Amino acid sequence: MNPVVMQLTVRGLLGRRRSVLLVVLPVLLLGLAALTRWASDGSPTASAGLTGTFAMGTLLPLMCLLIGTGVIGPEIDDGSIVYVLAKPVPRRSILLAKLAVALGTTLVFAVLPIMVGAALAGDDGLRLTAAYGLAALLAGVAYTTIFVALSVLTRNAVIIGLLYALLWESVLGGYVPGVRDVSVRQWALAPAEQLLGARAADWGVVSAVSTPVGIVLLVVVTVGAVWLGVRRLKTLRLAAAD
Repeated sequence: MNPVVMQLTVRGLLGRRRSVLLVVLPVLLLGLAALTRWASDGSPTASAGLTGTFAMGTLLPLMCLLIGTGVIGPEIDDGSIVYVLAKPVPRRSILLAKLAVALGTTLVFAVLPIMVGAALAGDDGLRLTAAYGLAALLAGVAYTTIFVALSVLTRNAVIIGLLYALLWESVLGGYVPGVRDVSVRQWALAPAEQLLGARAADWGVVSAVSTPVGIVLLVVVTVGAVWLGVRRLKTLRLAAAD
């Protein structure tokens, strides 16, 4: 990973308008968490409902979409990526540097707020907070990597990502049995369900797949997205050179 590329990526990501949404969405979650605690008297079941439905199903994929497409997508759209690719830096290092920035941003602006929201809405010995923190971390890594790769693969990454995040992961992935089996959200919830043990069913933290299957699928998708992103970035450099 190249520190100069990482520094430029941080400056570009946090200096754009989308950085406002990186703050607004977590604040919205914390506001809803406070309201949930007041309305349910700190019930872990209500907290799990808010975190599992809104935080994991809507906020997390949207945040990862904003971050993942923001670290490299705008540079490809305006053509400035050529200047980065022209440097004597391996293309793999460029993508990994941008991915590292994206993952760090996801941790700060998405995973941590989800954990705080779960604790604020209601918990039992922070068990729900730990479980959803683990699920958000696993899903966040996969989502962010997918969206970074998608930004390299197509100029319509935001549109495709929105359809995927809101339709596939949030709506279909939460309710349609066949789709649940191939949902990043469901894969990430599997370790959380195992961590909660017998309380998982009581609080509604249930995954469509087993923990080993979920972890293997998350690893395969994440590694595959990195491989596709690096492969496509090589083509972009060759095209620019022509």
